[in-house]
Amino acid sequence: MSTAIPCLPSTIQQADRFEAFRESVSNTFVPLQVERVTAQPFDGWLRSVDLGALKVTGVGATPHRVRRTPTLIARSDPEYYKLGVQLQGRCTLSQAGRETCLTAGDSAIYDTSRPYTMTFDGPYRQLVVMFPRPLLCLPDDRIRAITARRVPGDQGLGALLHVLVREIAYRLDELTERTDIRLADTIVNLVATVYADQLDGGTPGHAAGRKPLMSKVVSYIERHLDEAELTPKRIADENHISTRYLHKLFHEESATVTSWIRTRRLEHCRRELRDPARRDRSIGVIAAHWGFADPANFSRVFRNAYGISPREYRAATDDYSAEKTSRP
Repeated sequence: MSTAIPCLPSTIQQADRFEAFRESVSNTFVPLQVERVTAQPFDGWLRSVDLGALKVTGVGATPHRVRRTPTLIARSDPEYYKLGVQLQGRCTLSQAGRETCLTAGDSAIYDTSRPYTMTFDGPYRQLVVMFPRPLLCLPDDRIRAITARRVPGDQGLGALLHVLVREIAYRLDELTERTDIRLADTIVNLVATVYADQLDGGTPGHAAGRKPLMSKVVSYIERHLDEAELTPKRIADENHISTRYLHKLFHEESATVTSWIRTRRLEHCRRELRDPARRDRSIGVIAAHWGFADPANFSRVFRNAYGISPREYRAATDDYSAEKTSRP
């Protein structure tokens, strides 16, 4: 049984229907420019659930185009990958000078930190899995070489991915908090395996075989970032590996466990500092929530990472929001 949300009620005017869809798209994913490409009546829907650090969204509509522009990236760059799995209809995806056409069953990955365009020339349904880039545990520079490339849904690992995602799309309403973390791990592990296989030319090696474990570890860290006792020993124990092997996994990613945790906590702080809904929370409270007990140290670490102090960053975000609100 499909869990597709019905299109907007017919009593809503066409301009308002499109505007409601446009706002929902940007609020659900990252800021996007949505354009109509035909004069025909518009219908669209979205249905989204959070699975651990993943956001899984079913979306469908009549023809339109979506753009992630350099200007929108400069305003908000949460550094996500998005996996699009086509369920019905057709999608043309362009990024980094590559263009691919997805039909039912096909999938492709793309990066929200770089411009992209998606064109839907007819009615369609798609499932989009959006997740923080570190969860994939694959080198960003190598992933850049395979974004906007079609993974066929009728053969190999792509077929397994299509079957899993299709079933999730049909059963979004059945997902529960008890199962979401395990399901999120399964999705990320399979996506990592699919793309490790792509990077290895279809011949998985020993290193590729470690990617699912690394994805599991990173997913565990993501779920517990706000806990002060998140130590390498605890992470290793909870994932049934030795602390020494845990450090080896991160060494192969040119990182340390501590630096990885610090970077992800900083990113969460940065997101909260630019979130209008969190404006009433002080910088110190936000920092402490994500494990930075010393305000001076947090300010120093934040500036080293982003080239600006937390206070200056929040002020710049507030100035932009005020300017946007005052525009006619």
